[in-house]
Amino acid sequence: MADYDLTQTIIPYCDRHLVFPLLAHLAESDLFPQEQVQIAQYELAKGTNMVDYAVTLFQGVYPDEEIPPEFSGKREKAVSENERLQEEAQTVLNVIENPEVAQALRQDKIQNLAYLKEKHNVTLEQITALYNFGQFQYTYGNYSGAADYLYHFRVLSTDTDLNISAHWGKLASDILTGKWDTALEELNSLREAIDARAPAIPPSFTSSTSATSDPALLQLHSRTWLLHWSLFVYFNHPQGRTLLLETFLTPTYLNTIQTSCPWILRYLATAAILSRKASSSSGAGGQSSRVRNAIKEVVKVIQTEEYQYQDPITRFLKELYGEFDFEAAQRELGVAESVVANDFFLGDFREEFLDNARYLISEAYCRIHQRIDIGDLSERLNLSKDEGEKWIVNLIRETRMGADAKIDLEKNVISINRPPLPIYQSVIEKTRGLAFRTQAMGAAMSRSGGSNSNNNSSNREAAPVAPEQPVAVEARG
Repeated sequence: MADYDLTQTIIPYCDRHLVFPLLAHLAESDLFPQEQVQIAQYELAKGTNMVDYAVTLFQGVYPDEEIPPEFSGKREKAVSENERLQEEAQTVLNVIENPEVAQALRQDKIQNLAYLKEKHNVTLEQITALYNFGQFQYTYGNYSGAADYLYHFRVLSTDTDLNISAHWGKLASDILTGKWDTALEELNSLREAIDARAPAIPPSFTSSTSATSDPALLQLHSRTWLLHWSLFVYFNHPQGRTLLLETFLTPTYLNTIQTSCPWILRYLATAAILSRKASSSSGAGGQSSRVRNAIKEVVKVIQTEEYQYQDPITRFLKELYGEFDFEAAQRELGVAESVVANDFFLGDFREEFLDNARYLISEAYCRIHQRIDIGDLSERLNLSKDEGEKWIVNLIRETRMGADAKIDLEKNVISINRPPLPIYQSVIEKTRGLAFRTQAMGAAMSRSGGSNSNNNSSNREAAPVAPEQPVAVEARG
């Protein structure tokens, strides 16, 4: 299973502190030697201000060695820096936490800054102390405190660069404290900021990436980071899997996945599988067309991108819906179960994944057969005959398959009586949306032709926009 572990692939796109839960999961899963994981945890921790935690990890990795004296000096420096930054931030907090001041503040940040400067002599530089202290609290491991200070800073500050950095820091803090509703709001807000302005660079960017001045490339990198950070939210929030499909299947983010991080297809495919049974049970109500048709879209992408990335989960969907090879799908499902169980984001969904995957097999199998042997179908679901019989009975009772399927327990078969679709209905289904797509293509061609004729003049008139470089929430070690 270590061959299918994505931790080392995902780590470069995560903030240092978001990696701690990933390594803790590896320490529990036994996919890799414990000593290697402990060394990785120590190397990660010593670049933060969590000195006591780093010392504990050092003692676990090197039990026979003395603790380096540098940790003592780093602890004293961190305590001193914490006191200084807290004092600077408290000056601003004392003002804005005053009920009269809080009541006088408005939505207009410029107006608020003018009011604070005039009435309380609070400047933009002093407000930045909230950011500095929030950043330090984050490196210190006080994520709840960091979230509070970064929020207050963002409400008041007009510094665009630091506001974006505070956005990322607030999102990471909400993830690490498990506040999933708040984290989802922050994630949506950050996604809007990235879509609206290209240079919304996440913290901890490599120097080679931050050195580029191409706004489109910066936006691609920002979206790539956001995709990875969003996994923490989408696989913990109650509605996360549906929201993941809504976001990842949009053309913008689907292009990002195909361009820079095809391994995200594992999570897109899993979310589509997890949502399928609920979508079929509830019918069209309460589900967008994108979620209801997610399997079809995901299978197309998997077939297109299999030269870049594939694993048992993506191969399961490809074999089932692309090749219609039930035996191969059964084999892939057996391996996919272990992949899901050992994945940091998917482990808690193992049983639900299996249940939904078996539903997909049953659904596809029933579409192409009118008379099904329950024992044969149970075997394809990796279930014993008795377990398969109970599972199939419950499936037909709970889903819409019950309208077309009848079980004969004496003969141990399922009879499918599905009325044929009228020919005119088939034509309607195949041509649905064709006129709209043709109109959209024509409009796009018209815009393209018009823009080419005016391209040179518009380029001369357009003022160059300098890329914005937000500061990282955490200073890299």
